Amino acid sequence: MPYDVIIIGGGPAGLSAALVLGRARKRVLLCDAGAPRNARAEQIHTFVTRDGTPPAEFRRIGREQLRAYPSVEGRDVRVAAIAREGHEFVATFADGTRAAARRILLAVGVRDILPDDLPGLRELWGHSVFQCPYCHGWEVQDRRFAYLSPGPEWVRFGVFLTGWSRDVVVLTSGAYAVDEAARDELRRAGVGLDERPLRRLVARDGELVALEFADGGTLAREVLFARPAQQQTELVQSLGLELDEHGFVRVDMLGRTSVAGIFAAGDLTTPMQGALLAAAAGMQAAAGLNHELTVEHALSGDAAPARPPEASRAPGGTGG
Repeated sequence: MPYDVIIIGGGPAGLSAALVLGRARKRVLLCDAGAPRNARAEQIHTFVTRDGTPPAEFRRIGREQLRAYPSVEGRDVRVAAIAREGHEFVATFADGTRAAARRILLAVGVRDILPDDLPGLRELWGHSVFQCPYCHGWEVQDRRFAYLSPGPEWVRFGVFLTGWSRDVVVLTSGAYAVDEAARDELRRAGVGLDERPLRRLVARDGELVALEFADGGTLAREVLFARPAQQQTELVQSLGLELDEHGFVRVDMLGRTSVAGIFAAGDLTTPMQGALLAAAAGMQAAAGLNHELTVEHALSGDAAPARPPEASRAPGGTGG
């Protein structure tokens, strides 16, 4: 018997979706390859009731809570391929085994493409080099910030960073020109601008202490914000899904992609990325999946899934 849904990705989006679908009595297989995008982060932030939780602990709690729902199965396995076979999707795992489902939910996130030509950045990623000030700004507030802007349209992000530190310098690494309007905004906000090509990040005891430029000069900095390019995983690319102009998977409000039966939720669908946002998107997609599947079951004459005794409501409970 096929699963109702195979969820690929065991982060906030996948865990949230599995919880919703489990409570809706759907048969779910949650696949987690064990390589989370936020593995270098020490804590999750801006997630109410979970602020400061280490990512690994967050995932452990999520998997533990899913054990209350017998129709949800979790496997630590990588999905190598997905193919449609008749009315079902078949997932082939890295070990060669397969499983079928009526629907697929992609919650695999995206890949951050860290530059290899800037020594020190990869090593300091998640410790002194960050992407999101909402996630990490509080912990490094009032330190000496630098911001490596990927293009002229992002230069003004340096002004935004003054919400966490008044000592901010925008870097272009000599890759493009900055127009006079942007320069004026930076000046008015008290934000510095350094257009010299970067050579490397200088660290001491695992922490950023300075930036070194191609001309031999240095700039003392303790924190660097950067916006690396992002790329869809090979699995997502193989499915022929429609992408938006920024390269994210295009979905509707319930997570439906351009391929019928395949849903997506979380960072692979939007530049607005964060654990709480991914979890919310996972719940929305699960609601869309559950509605489709429930109607499909009912109209085909399938009986509703039996309710396991251990999942019954506690005495005096009200549900919800």
